[in-house]
Amino acid sequence: MKILISNDDGYQAPGIVALHAALATVAEVEVVAPEHNNSAKSNALTLHSPLYVHTAHNGFRYINGTPADCVHIALTGLLGYRPDLVVSGINNGANMGDDTIYSGTVGAAMEGYLFGIPSMAFSQVDKGWGELEAAAQKAREMVLQMQAQQWLGGNPWLLNINIPNLPLEAMRPLKLCRLGRRHAAERVITQNSPRGETMYWIGGAGPAKDDAEGTDFHATAQGHVAVTPLKVDLTDHESLAGWATVCCASGTACAVDVAAGAGA
Repeated sequence: MKILISNDDGYQAPGIVALHAALATVAEVEVVAPEHNNSAKSNALTLHSPLYVHTAHNGFRYINGTPADCVHIALTGLLGYRPDLVVSGINNGANMGDDTIYSGTVGAAMEGYLFGIPSMAFSQVDKGWGELEAAAQKAREMVLQMQAQQWLGGNPWLLNINIPNLPLEAMRPLKLCRLGRRHAAERVITQNSPRGETMYWIGGAGPAKDDAEGTDFHATAQGHVAVTPLKVDLTDHESLAGWATVCCASGTACAVDVAAGAGA
């Protein structure tokens, strides 16, 4: 089994070091990760400035780009082979609900998925790296489970996994969940620079809005490892027929295929 590891916290982050150590015992693993923290970079690719690959003392390769850059470059020439699995993480903090839209951790895994490779994004629920070794062992268990059940080598899939900061024996079983929802982000933070200019800082994420049973928020709060299958299709299939009454008004040439891809 050959695994490509990336993240968004940077190649020196404790999470990726622990993940590499755990997976190196069961697979051939290579790390290609950002040089610096790239949280909230989502699927961004760098198109207007050059990217450079460097090798750290421990063999990890790092790039002056985004998480998606790292996986993209690795899969389009750097590695020289096609890995069986792309694994991203372990992130310093949760990627649940609306977080997945912004997450660089998920973005790295999604880049692997877009290249047709099964991919997994791992995050710890709370920041601070508490019980990190336990999270790394849980990631190892899940990777071995995917291998044993022959989920590698076929059609691509994308899993978002959030692990509570608990000892391994205290974690409750995996729970398959849907994404919850958050309230809108907090207000922007403003400060004055030494030159008297106004600086703006993005506010914190909003609190959970939908954390009902069945969501990732609810599962992790109960001590479960939350597992959510993700997809890339952003089409609002349910509203296609309704929008036909607006976009295809009488007398307007229009064709609507509301069945194509429904439920994809």
